[in-house]
Amino acid sequence: MRKIDTRDFRRATRTTSREINRRIVLNLVRDHQPVSRADIARRMSIGRGVVTSIIQDLIDEGTIYEGATGHAARGRRPTMLYVRTQDRLVVAVDIRFSRTFVMLSDFAGTQIALESFETAFDPHALVVDLTSRIRRLLDAHGARGRCEGVGLVVPGMVERLTGRVLLAPQLGWRDVDVRDALAKGVGLPVQIENAPMACALAQMWLGQRGNTTDNFVYVTVSDGVGAGIVLNGQLIRGETNSAGEFGHIPLDTNGPQCLCGARGCWEAYTSNQATLSRYLGRELVPLWGGAVPHPAGGLTIEDLISRARAGDARASEAIVATGHYLGVGIGGIVNALNPSQVFLGGEITGAWDMIQPAVRAGILERALTPAGRKTPVVPEQMGGFPRLRGATALVAAPHFAAPRVA
Repeated sequence: MRKIDTRDFRRATRTTSREINRRIVLNLVRDHQPVSRADIARRMSIGRGVVTSIIQDLIDEGTIYEGATGHAARGRRPTMLYVRTQDRLVVAVDIRFSRTFVMLSDFAGTQIALESFETAFDPHALVVDLTSRIRRLLDAHGARGRCEGVGLVVPGMVERLTGRVLLAPQLGWRDVDVRDALAKGVGLPVQIENAPMACALAQMWLGQRGNTTDNFVYVTVSDGVGAGIVLNGQLIRGETNSAGEFGHIPLDTNGPQCLCGARGCWEAYTSNQATLSRYLGRELVPLWGGAVPHPAGGLTIEDLISRARAGDARASEAIVATGHYLGVGIGGIVNALNPSQVFLGGEITGAWDMIQPAVRAGILERALTPAGRKTPVVPEQMGGFPRLRGATALVAAPHFAAPRVA
């Protein structure tokens, strides 16, 4: 889906769809709310009558609503417009190797309820568990009838048309259907996406105003590592929807083993499991053949960061090394894609003050141009749940995206 740039757009004419103007109006309200009809007409350079007609359609369908009146130097005070989000709900699901998270939120990504549970690796068992939990969550909050869908984020490659998970090494999944099975179970439409792409969507659609450009890369670091790529306001998926798998580009083919089965992948140096393995002096165990990575005795990245802050030198070294390898990989992304900025999400950002110099040093080591070396790296705010916000965006964003025109 492509985002409409409300600073640079081409409005519809007689030869194009009226729906384009509707989407432009909707996005102008979304980006500038509270906003008046006159201000929208001015921004679109069209008459008030056309804008009034479109806005009335959007009000009638419940997409936007009228709020308080605004200030006017003279004449009648304008009635301000807002996008309706509060009572339009989404269930967001983030499946990880370690745990699965379920959040009920509104269209703006505002959290209403959140729970997590241990992930079942068997797809059927996981769908059954999710179905039960989602039904209970909706009932507990009186959300049936107000929930418009489920956004499902997975750590693997997803086939866009069928929604099948083609490959999720962390979970041991190949060619698995969870989307359709979950949709049947909960009686709601389900949208499924690869985790890094979902994080990029969240940054596009739910990020703070003025904090996102139309050319950026979102690197997510968790149980796995990947990148969501946005160029010219459009999420880049690739021919078979697997673009952004930078986590499996090798830094050293003789390096540590990755969960995908190969050696030396960027993910094998920078994932949460890799950082914990570095600290514990162990190597990751690949999932191929049914093996499961060591649980690190229940130790988490948050625990490791706490140990480092308490003076554990080995914990500090493991975390800073991850920062360096992150910088090296980001330097490669900068060379390949030349984004205006890179967003970094995941638990490791809780140690941003510790790893920032190492990240920057890694970028300086690999980026080829002076401008590339200066590419900003912006850490995700801790507690922001970018993957869950991305799952929310899977359901909410299509209502605002540019329509397809024949």
